[in-house]
Amino acid sequence: MQKNFTTSDDAVLTYTEEGHGPALVMLPGWSQSAAMFRHQIQHFSATYRVLAIDFRGHGKSPDAARGFRIFRFAADIMELMRHEKIENATMLGWSMGASVIWAMIDVYGTSFIDKLILVDEPATVMRQAGMSDEDAVNAGALFDAAMMVAIAEQIKGAEGAAARGAFLDGMITKGVPADLKTWLLQENLRVNAVHVADLFVDHCSIDWSDIFSRIDRPTLVIGGRVSHVNVRSQEWIHKQIKGSRLVIFEEAEGGAHFSFIEAPERFNEVLSGFLASQ
Repeated sequence: MQKNFTTSDDAVLTYTEEGHGPALVMLPGWSQSAAMFRHQIQHFSATYRVLAIDFRGHGKSPDAARGFRIFRFAADIMELMRHEKIENATMLGWSMGASVIWAMIDVYGTSFIDKLILVDEPATVMRQAGMSDEDAVNAGALFDAAMMVAIAEQIKGAEGAAARGAFLDGMITKGVPADLKTWLLQENLRVNAVHVADLFVDHCSIDWSDIFSRIDRPTLVIGGRVSHVNVRSQEWIHKQIKGSRLVIFEEAEGGAHFSFIEAPERFNEVLSGFLASQ
């Protein structure tokens, strides 16, 4: 069922809700949509109340006049959960969606989380000032501030669609079907170029390294062997979260950035095993 919710600053969020039972909230990545989780919605709605959310301006959510920042997105999700009377949920954040959950933890603590699944997001996308080379690798930093700004300018420019397509190329395995790749790019291009570029800068700039020691809920960290997000960063996050589990998908298992849609059966198997654990 597709539903809409209006936030406290008048942005409209569109989200899918299916099934009954404990809440499972799924948050997509930068420029992507709740439709990415179509296989998980179908599978887990048999036993969970699944909510898959399009951030403001993403997917089927209409564009918004303002608020393309991680902490505003975090407030949006908390407002939506309260609207739906969800006191705590299993939270799944993929890519930037994980950063939104980290922002929620930073502001609200962890009481809203039952279990936590973090899918292929580094501790910081941009190398922070004063980081050693080792710290940058552990954090998963992909580029420096100058490169971040250059990418944002490309996204806003006349060749923005091509830049976003090239970005996507680096996030999928070599064997991804052409029709799936086309669809992924179409979902990416739904978002207003200026807004998504501003969000890109905000997303990349934040270092979440001090959040992980505060996570006291059962946690699964998922990475991809051939993802643009360095596996070492996922190993590092796993080590910072006491009692967490780590699963790395190999290339043949869709082990890039979109494992849940490139290899949904394997992803659902891993997720089901974690959810069934104590």
